[in-house]
Amino acid sequence: MTKQAKSPPRPGRRVRGSSTGRPVMALLDLLGRRWVLRILWELRDEPLNFRDLQAACGGTSPSVLNTRLAEMRDALLVELKPDEGYALTKWGRELLSHLTPLTVWSEKWAKTLG
Repeated sequence: MTKQAKSPPRPGRRVRGSSTGRPVMALLDLLGRRWVLRILWELRDEPLNFRDLQAACGGTSPSVLNTRLAEMRDALLVELKPDEGYALTKWGRELLSHLTPLTVWSEKWAKTLG
């Protein structure tokens, strides 16, 4: 029996934590997948080719990186630009801007916890 690949999370479909596939749950499912947040972070400033992105992500395996990039492309967060490499789309940049307040909050929370 071969292991079946997970399909990319999509609003309206059953996703991890939600049988209804509410958009926020689909997004949290995608963001909770290994390396997705790191890929978003590494592409924040400029496009990177596959090899540079792999190195920036600490040497994640090519198969996992390919899978995550495909999921993120399917979700319209990342695009492959000819002669430039992988880059955040308008949606990817907007998502990253919405994550910034979470970073600020988490730093305050960490100080409170000691």
